[in-house]
Amino acid sequence: MRAISVAATRVADAIRVVKALGSHRYVAGRLHLCHVFALAALPDGLPELGAACEWARETLARQGVDPASRDEGLWRRCTDAELAAVLDAFWTPGVAALGSRRALEDLLGHHDLPVPTHPPFDESAEDEMHPLLIDAGWELLPLSELDPQRHRGAMDAFGDALTFESARFEEETAIPATPHLYELPALGAVELLRGVDSEGTLAAPLVVWADGDETYLDYVVRGVRRAAKLPERDEESPQAS
Repeated sequence: MRAISVAATRVADAIRVVKALGSHRYVAGRLHLCHVFALAALPDGLPELGAACEWARETLARQGVDPASRDEGLWRRCTDAELAAVLDAFWTPGVAALGSRRALEDLLGHHDLPVPTHPPFDESAEDEMHPLLIDAGWELLPLSELDPQRHRGAMDAFGDALTFESARFEEETAIPATPHLYELPALGAVELLRGVDSEGTLAAPLVVWADGDETYLDYVVRGVRRAAKLPERDEESPQAS
């Protein structure tokens, strides 16, 4: 997978990107998994998260469950709206976020799970991350399912019909099949606890990890950035004379 910048450097930017991806007409599906600790740490009364938080409380109270394990039952599939609300609850500066972070630290400490010392959004630490608190991604429509009217922009991004048809043929004949995917960086304790500063600036600019046809993925990201009210393209550094 390759990292694609979404030009988000602040919490509000990142949340708008998540919402823009979730509502994008090229998105065919999503899989967002939130860990029980991330949901159990949140306060009651959050409009988008009532059912999710209730699930977390019931899961932690269930007999025979080891919350410190890697049991798949400790993750809940969440909607785009729930994902955005969880990020907002931990990252948007204020008393509520401080409370959520303290509650998460308490949960981790209670179950003897230390908070790592690596910097937030450190790709090299992802394989050892435990618990993985948020694992979120989106899948785009296959090129073969694009509609010539509704999805003309993506088709035109290939430059000409022959190039698009070549990319579609490559997709259809690939073994194994290669879907077009975006994933958020893996978010663990470090990211939720120290991923932003007191002013709401992310510890590192947000990227999405992408796999699939580069032309298609780059086109959709430009639309996501536009919908999130961010620059469609990164500014180029001035050339040295």
